[in-house]
Amino acid sequence: MGGFHDRLWLLPLGVLSLAGCIPASTAPSRPSAPIETDAPIQQDVMGGDAQPTWALKPVIANARWVGGSLYTIRRGDTLRAIGAMTGVGSEALAMENDLAPPYLLFPGQQLRVPAGLYHRVGAGETGIGIATAYGVDWGEVITINALAEPYILRIGQRLRLPSHARALPPKEIDVAARAAAFRLDIDDIATGSQPALAERSRPTIATAAPTKPVTTAIAAPASFTGRFQWPLTGKILAKFGPLAPGKVSDGINIAAATGTPIHAAAGGVVAYAGDQIGVYGGLILINHGDGWVSAYGHAGQIDVQRGQAVKAGDVIGRAGASGQVQTPQLHFQLRKNRIPIDPLKQLPPR
Repeated sequence: MGGFHDRLWLLPLGVLSLAGCIPASTAPSRPSAPIETDAPIQQDVMGGDAQPTWALKPVIANARWVGGSLYTIRRGDTLRAIGAMTGVGSEALAMENDLAPPYLLFPGQQLRVPAGLYHRVGAGETGIGIATAYGVDWGEVITINALAEPYILRIGQRLRLPSHARALPPKEIDVAARAAAFRLDIDDIATGSQPALAERSRPTIATAAPTKPVTTAIAAPASFTGRFQWPLTGKILAKFGPLAPGKVSDGINIAAATGTPIHAAAGGVVAYAGDQIGVYGGLILINHGDGWVSAYGHAGQIDVQRGQAVKAGDVIGRAGASGQVQTPQLHFQLRKNRIPIDPLKQLPPR
């Protein structure tokens, strides 16, 4: 297999490192409750992505059911080849059999083949697109496949789907048409919007000023350096945590006059910039590396684009009242390994 042999496709990206770290019980709450829930004010958001990456490539719903079985290793077998032959993929085999690098196999050794419904990832497909094609929650797919940052899928990779997944009718396969009605939140976008790459391809390296929209997978920062700073100054309208019975905020809301500059809280790479998520209106996500993501919602103007490298303090947009709010403000979130973190515990005291 061209020297790839027993190396899992996503191992360099840390697929197995979350195998026991994010059980379903600790998945992020979905979605954050908007602080003001009256009828949303329509507001044009300048800049950002004209079309989100998860809508660019229709998903071919090719999932098939694989029954559980035992496979006996023969001389010359590789984990990748067995994964392809059984239809479950090398990642699922490694997880099911508690295999660790360098994944040495021995003739006569038996591997458990886990039963389930498996989708074979195609070129350019995204996690969000795959989830919507089967009417399932992307966060659940992450959990059952133990996916980890930077959540880049590989062409030919088999993703195990929830048991209740079903392929939608061909007339509904257009991901772009379904995405508008599909319930997405910040965690979905941060983890499921990267287009799949070929096994040996590398993600695009972010630049300070992309000359055209970046529609490929983007490389995450190598690590998070420094500390977070305030994205803007203003009165705290709502704090992190419970707001009222049944309502929880995954961040803080900061009052701001329309047009107030929004600054990057730390250096990183813009993972999303657009207004396709109605509850937040103009929304910017920045990947800072080491599992840290910051989110900036209700922007009235967006001044960055996906795949752009930013430094701490850079102006990334302007405050507004887009989304489901009626007064100008910024909804600000920090997440570490998908888990919402109270920004007030990470930002400098003031």
